[in-house]
Amino acid sequence: MVNLILELSKYVMIFLMAVYTWANFRYFSFTDRERKLRLCARQNHVMFFMHFLAYMTLFLKAEDEKTSGLLAAFYAAQAVFFLVYIFLTRRFYRNVSRILVNNTCMLLAVGLIMLSRLSMFRADPLDKALKQFVIICGAAVVSWLIPWIMERFWQIYKFQWIYAAVGILALLAVWIGGDESFGAQLSFTIGGISIQPSEFVKLTFVLFTASMFYQSTELKQVCITTAAAAAHVLILVLSKDLGGALILFVSYVLMLFIATGKKLYLFGGIGLGCGAAAAAFGLFDHVKRRVAAWKNPWADIDNTGYQITQSLFAIGTGGWFGMGLCQGMPGKIPVVEKDFIFAAIGEEFGGIFAVCLLLICLGCFIQFMMIASRMQAMFYKLIAFGLGIQYVMQVFLTVGGVTKFIPSTGVTLPFVSYGGSSIVSTFMLFAMIQGLYIIKRNDEEEMGVAEGLMAKKEKNKAGEAPQPQ
Repeated sequence: MVNLILELSKYVMIFLMAVYTWANFRYFSFTDRERKLRLCARQNHVMFFMHFLAYMTLFLKAEDEKTSGLLAAFYAAQAVFFLVYIFLTRRFYRNVSRILVNNTCMLLAVGLIMLSRLSMFRADPLDKALKQFVIICGAAVVSWLIPWIMERFWQIYKFQWIYAAVGILALLAVWIGGDESFGAQLSFTIGGISIQPSEFVKLTFVLFTASMFYQSTELKQVCITTAAAAAHVLILVLSKDLGGALILFVSYVLMLFIATGKKLYLFGGIGLGCGAAAAAFGLFDHVKRRVAAWKNPWADIDNTGYQITQSLFAIGTGGWFGMGLCQGMPGKIPVVEKDFIFAAIGEEFGGIFAVCLLLICLGCFIQFMMIASRMQAMFYKLIAFGLGIQYVMQVFLTVGGVTKFIPSTGVTLPFVSYGGSSIVSTFMLFAMIQGLYIIKRNDEEEMGVAEGLMAKKEKNKAGEAPQPQ
């Protein structure tokens, strides 16, 4: 009976994920706000039901009472968190983008489910999942403050050199005294807590670039901004954090093109990027190893090609409908909680579920670009555009590396992968986008009220005018 329940729940979860994803894109076809809100409410119901089924499956597969009790308590804590987060976000900000709030919760739910599954059979069950959840709760509180700050301190474009200095100094600190991980210096440890500054520098980098181009797009300003941006990228390259360097580089080139409208900058940036990639291949041994593993992982399957081959085996084994939670062997993939969590999702939830997850990420990116297109001030437009490019690039690099579409870059999947710095920075990124959306919605409402008052005055004047004899 238990096996029947587990098998049915697997297909129901896939169906629910597909329904949620369909609603995610159906949202964009509605023009009436009330219909959008009703659709978002239905999405919440679907997400909570899928979340319940996943933890019910994990509970039934638990090997002892201690793990079962932990899972039940952890599920209840998550359900309360999602309810409180959705309610308070709407309470604090009446004009918040509900679709982005829903997508945040869905991505977090999928990540916590997979982290729970990956750690429930270890000596310390749910260790990483619980740590991730604590960080999520703290990051959610921080994210509530950011739209409030953006609404009240609109002159943040005046601090461009503070953004640049903070970013460059943080990256220099990691390069000089950071901890090495898989051939790259990515983080440093303070009081037992590992921090990856490059995750936060991505945000200050966008603020710096947007501030500079908002003030001027003359050649001199472009050269100064490019020099500062190149310093960010160069330090990341020296630290061998090539994934982070690529994200900053692409976001800068595209922001420069949007700000100036000059194709010369775009094509020049593409050419420079190709040359830099070739130089990195010649200079860094770990880049050569990753490229070799990408080209033919089967040639050295026990060494450099082991991670990618295990990832491909997992995705292939899962097929379209997956093996089911706790039915696969994702633990065989090295660093599966971080860089390769998408492979674990593909193995146990299946290809349909994994594609739906990607479409939700795509829906977030579309929302970012729609917000960017609606912003009138170039500063706000560039912030939304730059953050959107960084987000979609991170998703692309993660999934591309896992599926052998591109060489692995060691980038995490936002909101899904394990990692405190990634979670906090992604919360801040989404909060900044929410801040822009709220500013725009408030302006539209004020404009609508003003137009209504003007129309009422005109109507009153017409009623008071003397009638012709």
